[in-house]
Amino acid sequence: MSAQAFTLVGFGPEGWGRLLLLAAGLTLMAALCSFVLGSLLGAVGAALKLSSSRSLRWIGTFYTTVFRGVPEILVVYLFYFGGSLALTRLMHLAGFPGFFSLPSFIIGVVAIGLVSGAYQTEAYRSACLRLERGQIEAGKACGMSTPVLLWRVIAPQTLRFALPALGNIWQSVLKETALLSIIGLVELLRQSTIASGATRQPLLFYGVAGLLYLVMGQTTALGFRRVEKRLARCWER
Repeated sequence: MSAQAFTLVGFGPEGWGRLLLLAAGLTLMAALCSFVLGSLLGAVGAALKLSSSRSLRWIGTFYTTVFRGVPEILVVYLFYFGGSLALTRLMHLAGFPGFFSLPSFIIGVVAIGLVSGAYQTEAYRSACLRLERGQIEAGKACGMSTPVLLWRVIAPQTLRFALPALGNIWQSVLKETALLSIIGLVELLRQSTIASGATRQPLLFYGVAGLLYLVMGQTTALGFRRVEKRLARCWER
C-alpha cells in the first residue's frame, strides 16, 4: 500500500479513517438492533406456527412466507418510500406542506428485523421440535407452571439447538445492512462510496470496507461459537 493510501485511510486531516470507523459502528448497531427485533419476532412467529390453533398457524406461515420470499431490498424500499409517502399525506391533511421522510435508521432496522424474524422463526421452530417431549411432561408432572417450564426447560434447549442457525442469520443481517445505503443511511458501504467518490480511489475504500465487514463478521462469529460451546457443556456433563 502506498503512502498516499495510508494517508487516505488514516486519521489525519486528509484521512477518512475516523469516518469509516464511525460508519462501521453504525453498521454494527443497525445489525444488532435488527437481530434483536428479529429474535423477538422469531420467538412470536415460532409460537404461532407451533400453536394448536389453525388460524394462528396460518398467521405464522403467512409471515414467514412473505418475508422470506420477498427480496430484502424490496422490503426496505416499501417500508421507507411507502411509509414516507403515507406520512407526507397525513401531514398534508393536517395542513403541513412539503415532503416528510421517515428516519432511515429506524425504518432500516424494522425492515431488516422483519426479514430476520422470518428466518429466526424457522430456526426456533425446528429447534423446539427437537426437544424431547418426555422432559416437558416430566416438568409438568413436577408441578412446574408454564412460565417456569418455558424458562427452565424449553427456552435453554431451544436456544442451544437454534444457535448454529442463528449465527448464520446474524451474518446475513450484518451484510444486509449495506442495503440501508439506498435510503440515505451513512453506514459503512455508503461512507465508502462517499470517500471513493471524493478521492477517486474506489478500489481502496471498497477494499477497506470489505475488510471491516470481514473483521466484524469473524469477531461476532467467534462470540457465537463460544456461547454455543458454553451451552453444550451442561449436556456434555
